Amino acid sequence: MDARPAQVVLLPSPLLGPSVWAPVAERLRHEGWPVDVCRLPTAPVSPRDVLAAFLEVLTPGRPVVLVPHSNAGLYVPQLVHEREVVATVFVDAALAPAEGAAPLAPDSFRAFLETRADADGLLPPWTRWWDDADVAGLFPDAATRLRVEEEQQRLPLAYFRDSLPGPAGWAHRPNAYLAFGDTYDEERRQAGVWQWPVETLDGEHLHLLVAPDDVATTVTALLARLDVHPPGV
Repeated sequence: MDARPAQVVLLPSPLLGPSVWAPVAERLRHEGWPVDVCRLPTAPVSPRDVLAAFLEVLTPGRPVVLVPHSNAGLYVPQLVHEREVVATVFVDAALAPAEGAAPLAPDSFRAFLETRADADGLLPPWTRWWDDADVAGLFPDAATRLRVEEEQQRLPLAYFRDSLPGPAGWAHRPNAYLAFGDTYDEERRQAGVWQWPVETLDGEHLHLLVAPDDVATTVTALLARLDVHPPGV
């Protein structure tokens, strides 16, 4: 094991961007963690492009803690396979199967996305997938929403017809799950089946923007249950 402290790497959904993690990153640094937030390639992108961007931030041989949000959770098995990942805390995130390829979207959700794609096969930005009344409540204020929307990617529908490789063993490493409300209830239940530490905060999918102090504190507490601590603690 590398003697240097593990770097916390926050992985944003390819549909959004690094701004969704900025408030939590600030709080984690205040708690003593060395933190990086992954940037993403410009759209349109394939899953391989996103994987390459994540791997570029994760220095080979350097121990890292992964904290993926949403769709970024599906990249964890391959990242664990290729880098020195000491622990992962999934934050309201999708989970890959314990072994085998991970579809980027289930069949039922792909059917919904097909109704949103334009004639060129491009999807609108994520916040335009839904009614505005449903989206507005995800953000703490208009300025934060604007900042996030400026980073949104227009992914091709083909992205969600693809899958990611699924090396075996990742699900039985040091992992934990933080859910916001019940949106990812199935994933939260699966984390419990795998006997991971699990916590739930009452909030919506972008609760990391609404209550970054609570999210950072809970991520730190889950890592402590995995016996991973900030440097010097």
